[in-house]
Amino acid sequence: MLVSEHAFGSLVVRKHALDNGLAIVLLRDASAPVVAYQTWFRVGSRHEVRGRTGIAHLFEHLMFNQTVNLPPGEFDRRIEAVGGETNAGTWVDWTCYVTNAPAAALPTLIELESERMQHLLLGDEQVESEREVVMNERRFRVEDSVDGTLNEALYARAFTSHPYHWPTIGWMRDIEAITIEDCRAFYRSFYAPSNATLVVVGDFDERATLAALESTYGPIASAPAPAEPLVTEPAQTAARRHEIEKAVTADRVQLGWPAVGQREASWVTLELVAELLAGGNASRLYRALVVDRELAASVQASLAPFRDPGLFEISVAMRRGHRAEEAERVIEFELASLAAEGPRPGEVEGARARLLTRFWTGLRPQAGKAESLGLAEVTLGDYRRLFEAPQRYAAVDASAVQRVVAAHLVPVRCTTVVARPQGWLP
Repeated sequence: MLVSEHAFGSLVVRKHALDNGLAIVLLRDASAPVVAYQTWFRVGSRHEVRGRTGIAHLFEHLMFNQTVNLPPGEFDRRIEAVGGETNAGTWVDWTCYVTNAPAAALPTLIELESERMQHLLLGDEQVESEREVVMNERRFRVEDSVDGTLNEALYARAFTSHPYHWPTIGWMRDIEAITIEDCRAFYRSFYAPSNATLVVVGDFDERATLAALESTYGPIASAPAPAEPLVTEPAQTAARRHEIEKAVTADRVQLGWPAVGQREASWVTLELVAELLAGGNASRLYRALVVDRELAASVQASLAPFRDPGLFEISVAMRRGHRAEEAERVIEFELASLAAEGPRPGEVEGARARLLTRFWTGLRPQAGKAESLGLAEVTLGDYRRLFEAPQRYAAVDASAVQRVVAAHLVPVRCTTVVARPQGWLP
């Protein structure tokens, strides 16, 4: 069933729905004889429960392991044999499986992806082998990483009720506690076609491809939509701070302020503020911290593209001999200046131009188109929201920047985590 269609330049995006609930987004782009094939599941760490965090990410690994008809490693081997490459990612709101391959390989991709959507094997051997991989990944990316440790600590303190509180990779004790029964129940609930969107972009015959997808995926049994509790994070009314010792030669600091969800109108304004503050060598914080005062080696600002309100983040790596508090004072001054006086002439226009350049550049390859369409579908609720981006950026002016900074980026709403060199803390 055709659900909707939308122009994409000279191309047309069409969304279809099967009787079992699977959504299919197709975009024929014959500019190169390749195809981007992506499966987006509406499940991420936000859908987990306390005591079993990390199961969504564990599943990302399990999906490459073994199915009823594919022995371990066979999925990757067959993708490589047809000249393709495959990967996956799990985050707070979604899990995505990505394959890029020659257009002629499309029938193989349909066969392999439909196989693991319905016939994944989940026994002791499969789960234990991937559990160990995930535990080692956590040690490398979080426990042995200064930035990973800081970011995990930031979210754990900035969120007290919402599931954004725990890391996508999960707490180590929870990864160890996940059972086979947990995995089977998770697969039944979240990996049903009714919880998935298939995005195919590339050089293919649209009618024949849709028919192949219907005949292959159509017989997969549907399942009730997973229950998802609605959790509202309590308003933060006082600053929060946490300090740790790590193997660093100078302080590292991450700051986070409660922001808005990606569907909110002011989300793009905050995204533009991040670009204005730290998007390049001429940005406010880079000039103030790195160039003029020489306090820091680097500074970054970002806005979490989450479905629910996430964090506006600023990260600073200090130079040896300078403390995090020096950077914090500069950041507080620049934010107060923006709130009181607004942006300088040309700041908004420059930040907007850079964001639009990245937006359009990201849509050039087939894989970029597929990712952007999939993200819009699962986080914004409709792939057509993707095409609103230029208008949303154009609507941001200096007064909008001034308002959102004054409303969101204030000291009492800030959570700060600092890594000090070992031996510094009393």
